[in-house]
Amino acid sequence: MKPCLFFGAMLLAAALLSLNAVDAAQNNPEAGKDGWIGMFDGKTLDGWKANDSPDSWKVVDGAIVGNGPRSHLFWMVRECGDCEFRAEVKLNHSGNSGMYIRAAFGPGFPKGYEAQVENTSPDPQKTGSLYGFSKVLEQLIPDDTWYTQQVIAHGNHITIAVNDKVVVDYIDRKNTYTNGYLALQQHNDGSVVQFRKLLMRSLEP
Repeated sequence: MKPCLFFGAMLLAAALLSLNAVDAAQNNPEAGKDGWIGMFDGKTLDGWKANDSPDSWKVVDGAIVGNGPRSHLFWMVRECGDCEFRAEVKLNHSGNSGMYIRAAFGPGFPKGYEAQVENTSPDPQKTGSLYGFSKVLEQLIPDDTWYTQQVIAHGNHITIAVNDKVVVDYIDRKNTYTNGYLALQQHNDGSVVQFRKLLMRSLEP
């Protein structure tokens, strides 16, 4: 190979490695970097509050586990207007859960945007759906498998990514929910859901 071609190939390889490193950093955010805030210390539910049936939530082996009657666990540290919400999730067979953004604290099912967590229950709105707004009908994730789900709310634009692949890109013309808390769902007795590596980042100017 001629020296100039060799040098060009080396530059191209270095550029590709650099791009891969950037992608890896974006797809593997860490608390304390690039504005990301850790929401869970891996040991306690400090900063979290259940609206109903608080005994449905426990910390087991470094994960927040929902198991029991219906309950929603709110992160009460701060509210979210424009923000990102990211977690690793695992759900049992026929389980049902969700990740809420801009949710109002109160009893029952919260008013807010829900990113569905559901693989094999009868509900046709599967993991990645923006519940009641934009449906994902295909099962994307096997039961009992860890995966990453990320929700981004920026104005009336809501995006959901599963394993860093965008599955919902939705404009809510009614701008239904503009501010509220981030929350986790324990949908029903029999569902067992686990959350870990919970992170949020504000997108406010």
